Amino acid sequence: MKVRRYDENPLISPRDVPPFHKGFEVIGVFNAGVAIFRNETILLLRIAERPKNEDQDIVKAPFFNPKTKKIEIVCLNKNDPHYDSSDPRVIKEASCGRFIYLTSISYCRVARSRDGHHFTVDDQPLLYPSNQLEMFGIEDPRITQINEKYFINFSAVSPWGVGDSLATTVDFMSAHRQGMIFAPENKDVVIFPEKINGKYFALHRPVPRSNGSPEIWIAESDNLLYWGNHKCLIGLRKGMWDDGRIGAGAVPIKTEKGWLEFYHGASQDDRYCMGAVLLDLNHPDQVVARSEQPVLQPEMPYEKDGFFGNVVFSCGAIVEEDTVKMYYGISDTSIACAEFSLNEVLDSLTTCT
Repeated sequence: MKVRRYDENPLISPRDVPPFHKGFEVIGVFNAGVAIFRNETILLLRIAERPKNEDQDIVKAPFFNPKTKKIEIVCLNKNDPHYDSSDPRVIKEASCGRFIYLTSISYCRVARSRDGHHFTVDDQPLLYPSNQLEMFGIEDPRITQINEKYFINFSAVSPWGVGDSLATTVDFMSAHRQGMIFAPENKDVVIFPEKINGKYFALHRPVPRSNGSPEIWIAESDNLLYWGNHKCLIGLRKGMWDDGRIGAGAVPIKTEKGWLEFYHGASQDDRYCMGAVLLDLNHPDQVVARSEQPVLQPEMPYEKDGFFGNVVFSCGAIVEEDTVKMYYGISDTSIACAEFSLNEVLDSLTTCT
């Protein structure tokens, strides 16, 4: 299958976005939700910022204080044996590996483009931490258009874990919060763009802490707020590119052959690729076919090197006739785009028996 990466890749990098917080630096512009609005390509960017730090013995952890409604910073000594800061993304309790803080805080800003290649980024966030369930930030948005309204679901990170929350917009200038729709631990939620047999459907990814694996589930709803009838949809595959963890990526695409879902899969050594699964049009809890090989995998230097390398991670794609335009995060650092044939993707899938 042919994949054409844009010559302009990376399309948006940290150097292209000024920080929103004084005394911070942008370290990531990635994992964007995607939509078309008034003939523009909209990317709802996850922006990760961290406090500037000149002391090599200190690690700084920003968080949103729901009482003061401000970002505050905790400073921890790297040499303190109680803490493990070996992963540049997180601070853990050394004795048990329990997550304590993130080293950056994320929120969402809109980028707009007439040609899908060159973007301007809004100065103000569209979605910003606002409550105790978002104390450590807002991550990895997806956008589903239903009629004239755009439904944005995103990972909300807090001391209670990661859950998925919902907001709506009609103009990408302001958004209305709907609350948390999947409680921790859950993420990688994508909502189907229309009702099927009178129900809304969503894919989600619970993260079991006892037994079980991080795999893709499906749920249904009457109103997009309350979800039930949960079923495990697809699982990990031992010895393959998606044997570590999997999660939904882009909003499902309706085709004549079924609902096409581009999902991310990580191997045991944390190499993230994008694959595809085809679901029955009328019964989306039934799997028709699935990728044996990745549709997109880290190959270019900008996909292999970065804040967290060897990662391609998509939260949205646009389809124009037979062309899929997949916007994807690279190495938890920047945004890129690749195009490929919709029919070639469908033909590449292996029928499930």
